[in-house]
Amino acid sequence: MSASTPLPPRTRSSAAKSRTAKKPKRRPRRWLRLLYLLLAVVIVGLGLYVGKLWKQTNDALEHIALPGGAGSIASGERAQVKPLSMVLLGMDYRKQTGSMNTDVVMVIAMNPKSDTATVVSVPRDTNPQLEGYSRQKINAFYAGFHSEARTKEKLSGDAADAYARDQMRTMMGKMFGIPIDYAAVINFQGFIDVVDALGGIDVYVDQDMKYRDHADGTNIDLKKGEQHLDGENTLDFVRYRKSNEGTAQSSDFERNDRQSRVLGAIVDKMKSFGGVLKLGNVIDAVGDNLTTDIPKTQIINMLKTYYDIDRNNIRFLPLEGTWKSPYVYLDPDSLEQAKQALAEEMSPDGRTVQPSASPSSSAGTD
Repeated sequence: MSASTPLPPRTRSSAAKSRTAKKPKRRPRRWLRLLYLLLAVVIVGLGLYVGKLWKQTNDALEHIALPGGAGSIASGERAQVKPLSMVLLGMDYRKQTGSMNTDVVMVIAMNPKSDTATVVSVPRDTNPQLEGYSRQKINAFYAGFHSEARTKEKLSGDAADAYARDQMRTMMGKMFGIPIDYAAVINFQGFIDVVDALGGIDVYVDQDMKYRDHADGTNIDLKKGEQHLDGENTLDFVRYRKSNEGTAQSSDFERNDRQSRVLGAIVDKMKSFGGVLKLGNVIDAVGDNLTTDIPKTQIINMLKTYYDIDRNNIRFLPLEGTWKSPYVYLDPDSLEQAKQALAEEMSPDGRTVQPSASPSSSAGTD
């Protein structure tokens, strides 16, 4: 063949033509459409769930005695921007005895900038030794103020509750050297209901505990070791002091340590996925058993600000002291440490969080 002879034009094979002819037009992939649909469902579901939670929050708050009502909070006073302090009282109210003793006494300071909190637990038998106050156990003051409201101030119902809370805020402020913004009183049934609403908590029981009281139906029976406790057993765990069933007694200081560890376990449970799903039930449990002077708007601010607080950012300080029947006399160094810690938490910038493996415990981990 001559070099100048042109080559014939190239043609595609019949197989190639067939492949070209059968190639469909590009369409959105089916799996991508399904993914978009799934994301839409999740987003809508989360929106509905969050909306339901806030509705439950508002409904629960309607059952709480709020003297300030919904209350408009000045921008500079909102929990999102201002450190807040409060007194939390756990009332040992039982119909069988009519007792109003506040066997759980805590002072809590929270700082939004550092996203930290300090919780100081006061032994129930503490004699506060404050000028102008009678010589008695700290757990009896609320009931005394309540009685004073009814007899001296001629108040009753919610007004008497508010008077007693105000007096407790003033007294605890003097004791710890900081202004106390709010006070809240939750009865022990509320504590039981909150733990049950979360499906129970996991905690280390530091000793065998047995105690029976036929007068009020108390029947404590717990074994040492890691335990999953429902609300009733958790209350037994934090209340246990003495035994009439052969187990070792326990001190106020050990009770305070248990209170701190149980509170930490509740925080952990609420932050878990299962806890989030049960938040509505927790809110209902609190709403039925709590009286407080925190305005409704501020409670919602606090929930939004501190709901996701890390347990390692909560500093638990159970006060130490000496038992001299019938009172606990606080150790001055322990009290001073608590004062400084609360003051630090209430400073504008809060405190620097130190890395920590877990909260300390004298009996074990939970």
